[in-house]
Amino acid sequence: MKQWRSDWGLQGRMMFTMFLLAAVYLFFLAFIFYLDAPMFMLVFIGAFMIMQYFFSDKLVLMSMGAKVVSESEAPQLHETVTRLCAIADIPKPRIAVVNSGVPNAFATGRSPKHAVVAVTTGIQQQLNQQELEAVLAHELSHIKNRDMMVMTIASFLSTIAFFLVRYLLFFGGGRNRESGGIVAVWVISLLVWIISFILIRALSRYREFAADRGSALITGNPSHLASALMKISGVMPRIPSDDLRKVEGMNAFFIIPAISGSSIMRLFSTHPPVEKRIAALERIEREMEF
Repeated sequence: MKQWRSDWGLQGRMMFTMFLLAAVYLFFLAFIFYLDAPMFMLVFIGAFMIMQYFFSDKLVLMSMGAKVVSESEAPQLHETVTRLCAIADIPKPRIAVVNSGVPNAFATGRSPKHAVVAVTTGIQQQLNQQELEAVLAHELSHIKNRDMMVMTIASFLSTIAFFLVRYLLFFGGGRNRESGGIVAVWVISLLVWIISFILIRALSRYREFAADRGSALITGNPSHLASALMKISGVMPRIPSDDLRKVEGMNAFFIIPAISGSSIMRLFSTHPPVEKRIAALERIEREMEF
């Protein structure tokens, strides 16, 4: 593998995103405390966020119906991940398999020591060994870059605003309802959620480019990932819409988003277009030839 250089573009974006999110949420919390919003709701959401942070990997695996497999259950998958981890110089994560025809893969966990890499049965059937290795290297790059942790924290912070936008008008009490404070908190929550949404998607798109480059460095062959991306994106339109909708909630973590043709999520994709990712991989391949 060529020397792994820190991606300062990714590091800078992660720091900038977290700084902006922290500033937004400090203002948000200060505003809520000022208006004396229902505290029990904030305590509940805060506790839920803490639980999500520490058990994020288990919650994601559970939501996807993923099963952690042992070396005896999936020997080739374990051998491949073990070898790629040695090249990438990271601890070997747990490995899970999702029984789904949607060809995809993802990594989750709050740190490299608590990471899980999962693949669907669909992607194992669609890709050859070299392409699957490139996809696994992409997911391991997310672990090495530690961008999973930032995405996890950012996503959980935005959950507060989302829950308030969705449920706040059903709660209230005392002077808040009389003074219109609940409505004011709802409006601020909506603005905070929109800002969070934009920041998270901007970071998510860049981190995919960074993980693609990481895959190219680990495998030494960017064309394998480019081929895998073309195959997955080509198969996706043929997947039944119902199957795609079942996993759309995981799109920010997938290597390619599972988006149905009629989904509004296509307008707010967490990933850059496949064509741009392939073009970037082709540039990397030309660079590696020199």
